[in-house]
Amino acid sequence: MVMIVILTALDLEYQAVRAHLTDPRVHRHTAGTHFELGRLAGDGLRVALGLVGKGNHPSAVITERAIAEFSPSALLFVGVAGALWPGIGLGDVVVATHVYAYHGSTSEDDGLKARPRVWEIAHETDQIARHLYRTETWTRLLPVGAGVPAVRFGPIAAGEVVQDSAISAHARWVRETYNDALAIEMESAGVAQAAHHNRSLPMAVVRGISDRADGTKTATDGLNWQPRAAANAAAFAVALAQELAVEHDNHPASKAREAKGMTDSMKNVARDNARVGVQAGQIHGDVTIGHPPQSQAVGPAARLAELRDRLARARKAQEVDEDTFTAAQEEIAVAAESLSESTEEGRSKAVIALRKLRGLLADVAELAAHVSAIIAAIRGAL
Repeated sequence: MVMIVILTALDLEYQAVRAHLTDPRVHRHTAGTHFELGRLAGDGLRVALGLVGKGNHPSAVITERAIAEFSPSALLFVGVAGALWPGIGLGDVVVATHVYAYHGSTSEDDGLKARPRVWEIAHETDQIARHLYRTETWTRLLPVGAGVPAVRFGPIAAGEVVQDSAISAHARWVRETYNDALAIEMESAGVAQAAHHNRSLPMAVVRGISDRADGTKTATDGLNWQPRAAANAAAFAVALAQELAVEHDNHPASKAREAKGMTDSMKNVARDNARVGVQAGQIHGDVTIGHPPQSQAVGPAARLAELRDRLARARKAQEVDEDTFTAAQEEIAVAAESLSESTEEGRSKAVIALRKLRGLLADVAELAAHVSAIIAAIRGAL
């Protein structure tokens, strides 16, 4: 059965999507993250809804967690953003054709040189979104009495700064370097990175314009543009989720599986003292029942070793400079030594070192997300 994951950064964005779900129920991840599982009114599409918080780094971690937990057919990131150009209206919906991780750069004597990471929307997902826009069928999901906003397709810039000025050095640099970006926000790069690393899972970013990123944010927030923009984005995203599910069901591969009697899930029922080991229509490869051997568990120490390898590759690819590489190696060594003590105090020291490391690697979203995952693993053991 098709499952779509929808993620948001803010609670008001979460509530805007949740309003479209029927009978939502809490699903607790083993690491403490709370998702809600529900169905969309009308077609009953299964949706897993999650909150990632602010910033690209936590969004990458929670996105990875959601993908691993639910194995979705597609993933949508929904919320609000600031407009970068005067022609974009408050409440407009922006569908990202690609996402810039705009903080990637190198500082040289003659100025700051951009080294962005970019992720494009999948062609099929883009085509479905544009068809949805042309037919205007998504507007049925708008709040009663709400006007129909414009829908725009274009790049979105994602960084680690709340931009609320039209004249600051940061604002000028963004507009000069990423002058085709329609909107700016703080999470999409992390989500896009996680989706890309999961076999290029179909992913779309849908943002409602809640301010103009020009110093007037306090005024527009006071006029309740955030919830209005979030509701507009949620309406389009929910309609897009429904269309993506239909496309998945009509895909030749899905039809072939159905013709062979293969389904995406099986239901196990055990009563009294009975236990079901595994029930499946068709199995390829090995099956293990019970907990994996302890030797197979991936703990913080093993993840640190993997981080060393990733850091070395990033250095070779010139994503990390020599000074940062050396400093990062030192913090990894401190964390590894502290973990080897196998005490609560040692684990606390390791977390402090890893926080410093995450700051050093903030410009490399993939590495920073890996560090966040190690911190979460250590905290789970505290």
